[in-house]
Amino acid sequence: GTPAAPEPERRVADPVAAWYVADILRGAPPPENALPGRISFKTGTSYGYRDAWAVGFDARVTIAVWIGRPDGASVPGLVGRSHAAPILFDAFARFGGEPEALPRPRDALVATTAALPPPLRHIRRDAPKTFAATLGVPLKIAYPPDGARVDLGLGEGAQARLALKALGGQPPLTWMVDGLPVAEAMRRQSEWSPEGAGFARISVMDAAGASDSVVVRLE
Repeated sequence: GTPAAPEPERRVADPVAAWYVADILRGAPPPENALPGRISFKTGTSYGYRDAWAVGFDARVTIAVWIGRPDGASVPGLVGRSHAAPILFDAFARFGGEPEALPRPRDALVATTAALPPPLRHIRRDAPKTFAATLGVPLKIAYPPDGARVDLGLGEGAQARLALKALGGQPPLTWMVDGLPVAEAMRRQSEWSPEGAGFARISVMDAAGASDSVVVRLE
């Protein structure tokens, strides 16, 4: 009979979102003895060590690797990263040519942490975000100290303001509480009005992307 006509292509993800995911997966740590940043890939291991998966792609081809027993029996120690991923990278090497990254969409946002809108900034205390952030006096929250219990009389329903103070860093500074920016707080010393008692995560970021965070209990 006449072969069925192929189904029309159907987009399942926004191009910008797809590129973000591909770019993140391209930064995944490669298996031992493999070069990083060459393909976008993800590994997986099923419950009971019955299946080990590795799926990778670039702009040219998508390759999937499965390892397991035909009868579905468990294979102790069978893990996607250590068993399937090396085969995946070898398959790309045998495919020939250099892997090609997906072209970046025009609307994709690529920026340093300091240039992102405050809700998208990733705050970490253990590493500077840029080389410039390693120069000069490190940014640090001087007040309130991490783990402090600050009595503002909030249990009595009174309105109070918590002083914020930072040392070092490159101004202007951006203060955030629980991930939300504190309005008009671009200086080393500022204030914030809590809505009530409880724990609060206070963060500050400077113009170079350096950051510091503390968690305090307000009473």
